[in-house]
This record gives sequence, structure tokens and C-alpha cells, in this order.
Amino acid sequence: MPASRQDPRGNQKARTRAAIVAAAKTLLEREGVAPTVAEAAAEAGVSRATAYRYFPTQGALEVEVTDVTPAVAATEAAVAALPDGDAEARLLTLLDLFHHVAVAEEEHFRRALWVYQDTWLRSRRAGSEPPAVREGRRMRWLDRVLEPLDLPDDRKRRLRAALALTLGMDSLVVLKDVCGLDDDEALGVLRFAAAAILRAGLAES
Repeated sequence: MPASRQDPRGNQKARTRAAIVAAAKTLLEREGVAPTVAEAAAEAGVSRATAYRYFPTQGALEVEVTDVTPAVAATEAAVAALPDGDAEARLLTLLDLFHHVAVAEEEHFRRALWVYQDTWLRSRRAGSEPPAVREGRRMRWLDRVLEPLDLPDDRKRRLRAALALTLGMDSLVVLKDVCGLDDDEALGVLRFAAAAILRAGLAES
């Protein structure tokens, strides 16, 4: 992304959130129990008020540290080790890896979606700017998938944003709850949509 399109405030929010999550994970591994928001804030070196903006309830922090982060650990490792080669193969590998985890851990991921939206709504009701309620993993993963493509920055950014619509629990919720598809049908549609979007983006360039 060109420097002029970067969002320093957004990046700082994401870093602050990541620091709190990392601190909570460290405490969990050390103590064996999920830490409080205040304990995670102290470990991360941020104020309690700041930590509570990102995680207004104990449940909000716990769902991230005990459910979501462990569930996607294997996907994180696999994405980091993606082999060189065809972009479509890399993309479909990512989709298959994550979505099979999301289906297996559907209750946890749906709970996480509820927490993200509840955090956003709490901030709006309090009259404050909503924090970075999600870690943004899918965008990092898509950056890795699209890394080998030689595309202008604006087109790669648009392609990345379009592909984000095909990756995530929220996409599965639409296909299952709104479209009435079963798990296998939903996964097939997401693969179809992702491949079609990628091919369209490459054909355009």
C-alpha cells in the first residue's frame, strides 16, 4: 500500500490491541487461567482505560485469547509457509485451511463475531470512536497470498479487499443463515467466489 494510503491511527490501534492480546496470552500460559482485562493491561504496559476500550468485558478478552487465537494457530503457521507458485492455488489453500477450522469451531467463531459487534456498539453508545475490534488476520493472510503478484498498488489493494469478502466466519454466516446452505455447499461457494474474483482481478491487469 502506498504510504499516502496508510492509516497511522488505525495501525496504532491494531498494535495496541495486539499487545493486549499478546500479554493476555502470556499470562494465560504462565498462570494457567485467563487473566482479567486489568491484568492484561498491566502486562502490556497500557492503561486500564485503554484496555477496556478494546475489551469492555472479561468475556471479550477471553473469547479472543482462549478461543480464536488458539483455533487459528495452525492456519497462521501454514500461511507463513505457503509455497511459491500459482496465486489461485495459494488462495484456495488459505480458504480451505481457515474455513474448515471455522466450521469445526463454529460456536466459538460466532461468539467472537457477537463480541466484535458488541464492542463496536458499546463504543458508539458511549460516544467514543470504535476501537480496532478485530485483529485483521484475514488481511495479513491475503497479503501473504498475493505477495508474488506484480500488480499496481491500487489494484492489489482493491483485489485484496474484494477477496476479504470470501474469507471469514461472517461470510459463512451469510451463506448458512441467509442462503440456507449446508457446510459443504457454503465452502464450495466461497472457493468459487474467491477464484472468480482473483481471475477477474488478474484479467483486468
